[in-house]
Amino acid sequence: MSKYNIHSDFKKYENTKLPLSPWLLPLINILIARSVNKIKPAEGVMATKKKIPGYQQGMIELTIYESKDIPQNAPCLIYLHGGAFALKAAPYHKNLVCEYALKTPCKVIFVDYRLAPKYAFPVAVEDCYAAFEWVSSHAEELGIDHTRIAIGGDSAGAALAAAVNLMARDRKAPGICFQMLIYPVTDARQITESIEKYVDTPMWNSKLNQKMWKLYLKNGVPNHREYASPMEAASFDNLPDSYVEVSEFDCLRDEGINFAEALRESGNQVELYQTKGTVHGYDIAEQSEIVHQSVARRIEALKKAFNIADN
Repeated sequence: MSKYNIHSDFKKYENTKLPLSPWLLPLINILIARSVNKIKPAEGVMATKKKIPGYQQGMIELTIYESKDIPQNAPCLIYLHGGAFALKAAPYHKNLVCEYALKTPCKVIFVDYRLAPKYAFPVAVEDCYAAFEWVSSHAEELGIDHTRIAIGGDSAGAALAAAVNLMARDRKAPGICFQMLIYPVTDARQITESIEKYVDTPMWNSKLNQKMWKLYLKNGVPNHREYASPMEAASFDNLPDSYVEVSEFDCLRDEGINFAEALRESGNQVELYQTKGTVHGYDIAEQSEIVHQSVARRIEALKKAFNIADN
């Protein structure tokens, strides 16, 4: 029996830990990709794949998810999946982005960025920034409203999303209208109370978190450390409105809360939602009412950001 008061929806994951052995990761990613490829997009959703140049001209794949009746000049969510900067998108990610595409509605552009440890920092975040630049510069032909481009992600993907916002601000790029950060990684210093406390939680814990940062930052951070670790930014001014969601029994909980508070203190509009009885990566429990409520809350936040009225 767990020493944590985890909701019954997540009890089946009590002994689950994400594998981060470098020699196992290639095989695990092959298996994950096969599982994802077996899942068809939700009914009413079309998926279109594009290959674009990423960091230093390496090619990356984007998948555009959109409802079949989406109008022209639609809003867009660029989505960056979690997985410790080292694992490919899981099957539930595909289902999630289809739900965002259908129920917001918006176009969701899913970024298959390159992974650690083979591609350590800054490859992933620069790939994601390249995807944002490509979407922004091709908005008209994609049928996207360039004033309604948001970015979001979960876990490590949320770290990448937050970093892309900092990069866009610093590089004076076209504005991103909103960021959606789900149980985000934000702080490579690993100095919070929840990091100290949750050394053995299901799905993710501070021991795995330490391994993740060693893999991702194995080549060091010669400059712009905040693009790896957004909480270390010198300034949080002039960033978009944000939705931040954290899980209760998660070593990353406090750094997510800290990031939301830092954004708010700099005058940015922030909605912080703290889920209860949850573990990191709880979206994997797709039938959970807690997950359904959380996804509905995210969709409402996206609608508000995109100025979409409920029918």
